[in-house]
Amino acid sequence: MNRQETFVDLLRHHIKFGGATVRLILANLIVYLFLSFLEVIVRLFGGLTLLNLMGEINNFFVLKTDLSYLYYFPITIVTNTFTHFSFFHLLSNMLMLYVAGKMFEQIFNSKKLVYTYLLCGISGSILEILAQIIFPQINSTFIVGASGAVLGIFAALAFYRPNLEVNFFGIFPVKIIILALIFLFVDLFSLGKTDGTAHFAHIGGALIGILSIKKIHHKNNILTMFQRFIESIGAFFKKLFGQNQPKMKVQKGGRSTSFVSDEEYNMNKKQKQEQTDIILDKISKSGYESLTKAEKDFLFKQSKNG
Repeated sequence: MNRQETFVDLLRHHIKFGGATVRLILANLIVYLFLSFLEVIVRLFGGLTLLNLMGEINNFFVLKTDLSYLYYFPITIVTNTFTHFSFFHLLSNMLMLYVAGKMFEQIFNSKKLVYTYLLCGISGSILEILAQIIFPQINSTFIVGASGAVLGIFAALAFYRPNLEVNFFGIFPVKIIILALIFLFVDLFSLGKTDGTAHFAHIGGALIGILSIKKIHHKNNILTMFQRFIESIGAFFKKLFGQNQPKMKVQKGGRSTSFVSDEEYNMNKKQKQEQTDIILDKISKSGYESLTKAEKDFLFKQSKNG
């Protein structure tokens, strides 16, 4: 008799096979639950000590526009893009991330999705801080939310594949470029409003997202340079802690790994991209379920190749 799949089994499956999109959503959800749990504890037990503790913890997740705070908590320029205090805010951002992230992974790969999320989120936060300095009358004191990062991913996808169609409200097929332009214009014409929304962060994330797909495979592409920078930091710390031991890759039977020329590599890459384009066109016309098992496996392998 087969063992019934539990919620934990399902969660493990999604973490392992859901790709970077699901992992980013889970990261946002974990931060939200953690901060919400702390808020409940403070409300139930009160006390100055707990209140101060929550304030100190929030300092590591909330990006304040006062540069003196950024000096002491620079990590918040990243952590704020995973932070939400409203469930509706979290839900709306994660729904959009799921739709855009899945398509982004199919066209590019999981690694590029993560770096695009981080780059657009950081860039949006920086633009919002600069806007507060240039336009102090806006008077926004802190920044939280994944909106800038998510809009960056959405804009990158839209300007790379403008003819790609998405089902608006699950019913009406709309070209993704139209939705992206609507989002951009709404934020553009909302600049300066005291509505509690970081519109400059949205625009900053979207603009960097658009720039990130320009000459996407070139070594001087902004996303590629950001990826190299982050990976060089990671390599530095690995070397610092003695984790940079080289590993020799061999094939079964003891044969060494074969190498291919640049010409062969580029040709294989072009063929895989053409096959990916055909499958994505099929998805836009007939839906994901119309794919064969081989096509689904191919997309999954492509999303894993960083």
